[in-house]
Amino acid sequence: MTVEIGARLAAALAAAPADRIVYDLDGIAAQYDRLAAELPGVQVRFALKACPVDEVLTCLADRGAGFDAASPAEIVQALRTGVPASRIHYGNTVKSDADIAEAHRLGVRTFATDSVQDVTAIAGHAPGARVFCRLATSGDGALWGLNRKFGCSGEDAVRVLTTAAASGLVPAGLSVHVGSQQMTGEAWQQALDSLAGVLGTLNGLGIVPDHVNLGGGLPALGCLDRYGNPLEPPLDKIFTVIREGMERLSGLTAAPLGFVVEPGRHLVADHGAVRAHVYRLTERTQPDGTHARWLYLSVGRFNGLYEMDQLSYRLIFPAQADQGDAAYVCAVVAGPTCDSDDAYGGGRHPVRVPGAVASGDPVWILSAGAYATSYTTQGFNGISPLPCVCARGSEGPMPT
Repeated sequence: MTVEIGARLAAALAAAPADRIVYDLDGIAAQYDRLAAELPGVQVRFALKACPVDEVLTCLADRGAGFDAASPAEIVQALRTGVPASRIHYGNTVKSDADIAEAHRLGVRTFATDSVQDVTAIAGHAPGARVFCRLATSGDGALWGLNRKFGCSGEDAVRVLTTAAASGLVPAGLSVHVGSQQMTGEAWQQALDSLAGVLGTLNGLGIVPDHVNLGGGLPALGCLDRYGNPLEPPLDKIFTVIREGMERLSGLTAAPLGFVVEPGRHLVADHGAVRAHVYRLTERTQPDGTHARWLYLSVGRFNGLYEMDQLSYRLIFPAQADQGDAAYVCAVVAGPTCDSDDAYGGGRHPVRVPGAVASGDPVWILSAGAYATSYTTQGFNGISPLPCVCARGSEGPMPT
């Protein structure tokens, strides 16, 4: 499925006099509405780390979203949108005693966990809090698996929630995360099977969670893989698997079971784009004797495109919009820094670019709205982070 650039986003990019990242707030709101229609009744907790831009967060909060926060600083930012603390959970299983206490002071009462040691800390610093235990997944099928560091086995989850109950906490739920940009329905099915097994065991012990958190992983649609091929996640199948799984899990408990999702890139990636410019198109001979072209851009891994190791972004060159196919050449796309990791696919996978591009020509980098601001360095090699602009309706762009 090809995601076309919207007129509002294109107008904002065309109007940009210099490099920046642009977000289409109406596009993000519409994407949220589509998700709500696919998963009716499911609470959305936006993964704030994917796009910590105040205007984007407020846009989502106004639609009804809450937030998945990973630190007290993210909790503070989420609260600035006006959402109550009850719509924010501390979704990071890695947290210090001080951070637990600060989150509790800020009003957060729901915490992710995956170990007995963490449960003990929550009981000591957030007494009476609600906890949900994250189950481990394989991460298979995702561009970023997110396995090993997070999540526990089903047996450990039972131990964790039993300990929580004995410690005066509320054993409120279970969670999974199938990996970021998950490309298969099978991964969701495996995760739902794991949830069903643990849920059944807990019910047999008299522990009845009130919700299941299905985590993040819902994919964006407009990115390319590292070879420049369109990523085509089976989104309809994924939603079908999730809906059927929720129905199955609901049948395993006597009490009503709520559901939560934590989308990040799914809501923002395709509605954010970078206006960059060309540094230079070069030709040179590589050490192995092969001839190569390199297209250097003003934006790369360290100032907006951190995920370029796994993704290739769709590029539009507005100054060469009328060029025919014969005018294109293959070139490795790279960012401006003197770091060899600052290149599409590690510098190994050329893509088609206009052969007539000149230094200073604008280039639009599409589907770049996820993690563009949060992963940006504060000036590696003296190259500044991108400024951010949010566009909405007929109001025009709003600098942030």
